[in-house]
Amino acid sequence: MHSIVRAFVLATVTLSAGCAVTTGSQAPLLIASQGSFAVGGKVVGDPDKASLHCDHGVVEYQIPPHARATNLLMWHSASAVAWQRRWDGGEGFQSIFVRRGYPVYLWDGPRVGRGNWGCAETTYIPNARSDQQNFVAWRFGSGYPNWFDGVQFPKDDAEAWNQAMRARYQEFDTIANAQLESDAAAALADRIGPTVALTNSAGGLRALLTALKSDNIKGIVAYENVGWVYPKGEGPNVPEGPFGPVEVPIEEFRKLTRFPIQVVWGDNIEKSATYTARLAESRRFVEIVNEHGGQAEVLLLTDAGLAGNTHLPFADLNNVAVADLLSKFLEDHSLDRR
Repeated sequence: MHSIVRAFVLATVTLSAGCAVTTGSQAPLLIASQGSFAVGGKVVGDPDKASLHCDHGVVEYQIPPHARATNLLMWHSASAVAWQRRWDGGEGFQSIFVRRGYPVYLWDGPRVGRGNWGCAETTYIPNARSDQQNFVAWRFGSGYPNWFDGVQFPKDDAEAWNQAMRARYQEFDTIANAQLESDAAAALADRIGPTVALTNSAGGLRALLTALKSDNIKGIVAYENVGWVYPKGEGPNVPEGPFGPVEVPIEEFRKLTRFPIQVVWGDNIEKSATYTARLAESRRFVEIVNEHGGQAEVLLLTDAGLAGNTHLPFADLNNVAVADLLSKFLEDHSLDRR
């Protein structure tokens, strides 16, 4: 009986809604426990008569046997799905790092994804150009359908494109909402213990705000972050937008100097004025953190020998190589201990 079950497990793969799937080469994924729960939020109204539980986040977790001591919190402002699979259906960061012994938590913040029951009214207006805007924003190419040469996306796979364009949420990008999400994420970190936040895009600003509210954030690896926190008077002299800048008293800012921060950027940055400016600002943020005694760095994947990476390198075709660089960062900062 056991041999039959084992053969079935080895022959079974998790399908990603029709995408191509890697088979045969991977050992079974070992998980000691898994589940999900809501955290944070509040209750509005009269709990005895008419009330609503709202503004909570929802986390899904997988914990391997003999797990490492530090959790990985994977936070994408657009969709948690991007952490779960490579664009061609191969393994995503969630499974890769469970295999490497880390407890992995996938986060849907308040009002998005599985946490979308909010305490405030929201509106949704369909945008028939969102797919084409994603193509440029995620740096698949300069303009749809002109792909970058050597891009780490299966550009000839129609189902991969279909899945990528469905990996989005409404993000509600405002500073007030980023604060709301970081409130819930801080409650999560306080509940699960030492945590490294892995973020993408606007998730990075939310994680920085979370680190001001919980001492359990022990590191941040921000893939192509688009929003920053600064000491008062040291931020860029620009109006506050959906991604900040956020300025805080220097005593608060110093909380960001207590743990390592790595900001990771993919390829073809120079072909986008938007991302050229964002890379420059990330370098400015790193410089300010380090001037105040921190340990922050910018990593260009091209400098590490990788080419063709997009705005979501953890979902790209070479995501195992990207994961290896993350593993090295965790090891270098003693965040890989069991």
